[in-house]
Amino acid sequence: MNPHAKLMTLTSLALGTTITITSNHWAMAWTGLEINTIAIIPLISKSHHPRAIEAAIKYFLVQAAASASILFSSMINAWTSGQWDITQLTNITSCLLLTAAIAMKLGLTPFHFWFPEVLQGSSLTTALLLSTVMKLPPIAILLMTSNSLNPPLLTLMATLSVALGGWMGLNQTQVRKILAFSSISHLGWMTIIIIYAPKLTFLTFLLYTFLTSTIFLSLNTSNTTKLSTLMSAWTKTPMLNATLMLTLLSLAGLPPFTGFLPKWLIIQELTKQEMTPTALIIALLSLLSLFFYLRLTYFSSITLPPNSINQTKHWYVHKNTHTLIAILTPLSTLLLPLSPLILSTI
Repeated sequence: MNPHAKLMTLTSLALGTTITITSNHWAMAWTGLEINTIAIIPLISKSHHPRAIEAAIKYFLVQAAASASILFSSMINAWTSGQWDITQLTNITSCLLLTAAIAMKLGLTPFHFWFPEVLQGSSLTTALLLSTVMKLPPIAILLMTSNSLNPPLLTLMATLSVALGGWMGLNQTQVRKILAFSSISHLGWMTIIIIYAPKLTFLTFLLYTFLTSTIFLSLNTSNTTKLSTLMSAWTKTPMLNATLMLTLLSLAGLPPFTGFLPKWLIIQELTKQEMTPTALIIALLSLLSLFFYLRLTYFSSITLPPNSINQTKHWYVHKNTHTLIAILTPLSTLLLPLSPLILSTI
């Protein structure tokens, strides 16, 4: 991509995200979402591959429908209440329509169908943006409207997202699809607590961003997109593969890594809200996700492919690893001892 076009695209992404996060008016929030959608489409389709073009079209249609639903929801609320303030969402129909629209933008169940296909058709760096930066504006809108949302509906969608994210990730061989269903599962954890502890939702999203960024950047460095290449990636970057194993275990939520902290806090908060059965259900459903995380870990660092004798190896050569990976890896694995300090801020 032309450097000027890339600069304009990334600037538009930052501008759209900033407008949505800082706005109090529905029209301005909708404008920011539209700027984000238009800015990310060239990055999805830049490879000019038929699968990339298909992913860009799917993304555009879904996001356009979700943005139109958000605008329609805000118009209904303005019609009945006479104001456009995001935090003053009072109409029941508007609340339900907004919840469905934001779920469609995030990829929550049952509006998840587009997300794995779009990630599969995108490059690893674009998939990273779709999994992290593009999730921030819809989550910001959810945080601003959390007092007006329907708790049973959000709890149902969140539980289904955790279940489907774990179940559908079991039989995948493409790493991007596995990480897409991982994202759906983690979004379920964020959504289920958003009404009771919005700050905890933002903390979970922040830690998820650290973990996912580390994994995508590591995979991009070793040029790994499927399990068969992941099994021999250790020959190219052995140290990076070792840290990738630890980051995957952290993303799975295993102690003593950073990824255990948000799940621990969410289960604790759900128990305080007398939702112990819900906490138990999502904790058990997360075992499905744990299976494919352990499979990724096993393939990346512990085993070799069956046909390793006849397979061409990409032997280790000295190459510079991205500095950002060195910064994000400790944040993704070693933050659990700082949990008392983090707890004091939420």
